[in-house]
Amino acid sequence: MPDIPTRRLVLKETTHQRQLFREALVEGIQLEMLLIPGGTFLMGSADGEPGSYDDEYPQHDVTVPPVFMSRTPITQAQWRLVAGYPQVNQDLTSDPSNFKGDNRPVEQVNWNEAQEFCARLSARTRRTYRLPTEAEWEYACRAGTTTPFHFGETLSDELANYRARETFGRGIPGEYRAETTDVASFPPNAFGLHDMHGNVYEWCEDDWHDNYDGAPKDGSAWLDKDVNKDKNKLLRGGSWYGDPGACRSAYRNSRSRGDRFDFIGFRVCCVPPRAFFS
Repeated sequence: MPDIPTRRLVLKETTHQRQLFREALVEGIQLEMLLIPGGTFLMGSADGEPGSYDDEYPQHDVTVPPVFMSRTPITQAQWRLVAGYPQVNQDLTSDPSNFKGDNRPVEQVNWNEAQEFCARLSARTRRTYRLPTEAEWEYACRAGTTTPFHFGETLSDELANYRARETFGRGIPGEYRAETTDVASFPPNAFGLHDMHGNVYEWCEDDWHDNYDGAPKDGSAWLDKDVNKDKNKLLRGGSWYGDPGACRSAYRNSRSRGDRFDFIGFRVCCVPPRAFFS
């Protein structure tokens, strides 16, 4: 496989004044990473939010440091290239997805395999790639909003890929596509991130907990000290398969770290160098 053209982190300004860098996986295929500015937000559901569950409470303040996050879920083309990088801890299948397409999100990837993807990409680029923490994910999804969706009070099939025959709030029924769609087929949020609602669920770094009692307030991953390998891992964002309520910014789900489904994928974060903020 050819060498990456450069490992130097080059920041660029988008037309909306967003800062980003593009990780060149191979000529013609890049991983676009957007800078998510740090800030404090209310994590979880507000009292009385329609469709909320007990595990989304108590709502609490969390301060999230700046982090780079991939603009979209990892695509099948991106996965295939990184799966060809040298192994770190385990094998990776180059083409695991049920719904095929280079620009569709990779799916049928379990949490351990997403970790291996991050490890291979980190070793290749000499930067630290990892899964988002749950707090980072919700903060990035909300992008300053407090409504059930970053789009507002409801969702439509023109804004996301989900089981749109079902409605939320004052929404109206729409097309249920019954499969994934190409990433970035729908409008982004205010941070420039696409597909935060629907398409595929996204793995997070955290262990599952039944509510937010005792949750970290610094944006870090909430991991149990006993390193229980059977502990379920967090999923966020809803999917093509799920109803609109499961696509809410505060909605939480979990699966075993070994589970593979065609409605689960992931996106990645990259830790900014300290010099960037000095």
